[in-house]
Amino acid sequence: MVVVFVSVAFLTGCSAVVSPVSNGFLFTNISAPVGATSNEGSSKMGTGTCVSVLGFVAVGDASIDSAAKSARITKIHHVDYDGFSVLFLYSSFTVKVYGE
Repeated sequence: MVVVFVSVAFLTGCSAVVSPVSNGFLFTNISAPVGATSNEGSSKMGTGTCVSVLGFVAVGDASIDSAAKSARITKIHHVDYDGFSVLFLYSSFTVKVYGE
């Protein structure tokens, strides 16, 4: 029983990438703002995502730069993120960049 608790404690630490704000132990599905600029308008949206499987493998690029480049955005209006996780089995973090 102790081994199970210790294993869960160590493996769930890898899912912290899902949200800098809060994570649920069993399930997390959140959206939140990152920031905004004084640039007006947001007709384009670009995304960047990274995922983690079992806390052993994590891949992707969720940087603001890669999300902006994916939609050819040169003037960023605002940035949001989505976080999703199920136990320590799977987690994803997506950055959404809006702008022109």
